[in-house]
Amino acid sequence: MMRNMASSGSSRGIAAIVGVGPNLGRSIARKFAHEGYTVAILARDLDRLSKFADEIAREEKSQVFAIRIDCSESRSVREAFEGVLSLGFVEVLVYNAYQPVSWNPTKFTDIRIDSLEKSLAVSSVGAFHCAQQVLPGMVERGRGTILFTGCSASLKGIAGYSELCCGKFALRALSQCLSMEFQPYGVHIAHVIVDGVMGPPRGGSSSSSQRIAGVGVSDGSMDPDAVAQTYWHLHIQDRSAWTQEIDLRPSIPPRFC
Repeated sequence: MMRNMASSGSSRGIAAIVGVGPNLGRSIARKFAHEGYTVAILARDLDRLSKFADEIAREEKSQVFAIRIDCSESRSVREAFEGVLSLGFVEVLVYNAYQPVSWNPTKFTDIRIDSLEKSLAVSSVGAFHCAQQVLPGMVERGRGTILFTGCSASLKGIAGYSELCCGKFALRALSQCLSMEFQPYGVHIAHVIVDGVMGPPRGGSSSSSQRIAGVGVSDGSMDPDAVAQTYWHLHIQDRSAWTQEIDLRPSIPPRFC
């Protein structure tokens, strides 16, 4: 279930990243590992996840745990977080899971109810369950960060994408409700709207001056390593000026909106 990749002397809590694939989730995990956190990465494909854990641990000389989770199943979420919480206090939860949908729009009358239910289960109900696992510990300690990943479908309905929009709308509402309830207890909760297509990481050699000049972004895709920086900055914000929602997009406007 879990894979321990390296030892770490960090006294910080755990950063749990739910929904780790080859792009944004992996970049967020790498960023928090780089900053000294013990990281738990969670997704359905444990074999691929273990490879990511190996890679991040080797590159960042950190402690990484790969834990399987199916966010559409409440039992799987509970069991996964039993493993996470056995590692220590969860200081950071990033919920980046989503149910993939076709790039091509689907007529409303052709959408199957099980497709809608699956999208809701992964995008919002899974986030609900994951937050319930970590919030008691965060409130007890008076600190913690929960970050939810949204997209343009979180803000407006898009013809042909009902199941995606319903799940993402609900996730945004959950984020707002939790922030109003738990931020007074020291828990920072924010919703990150990723308004664009996520590309592969462009590598550490890409300097900020190159990004400003637009080098490497001609296709309009987003660099997940650059986006991961925002997740880190949200986590370390001073509590006198917390962000509740932020939207990110490439300099070239996204075609899909």
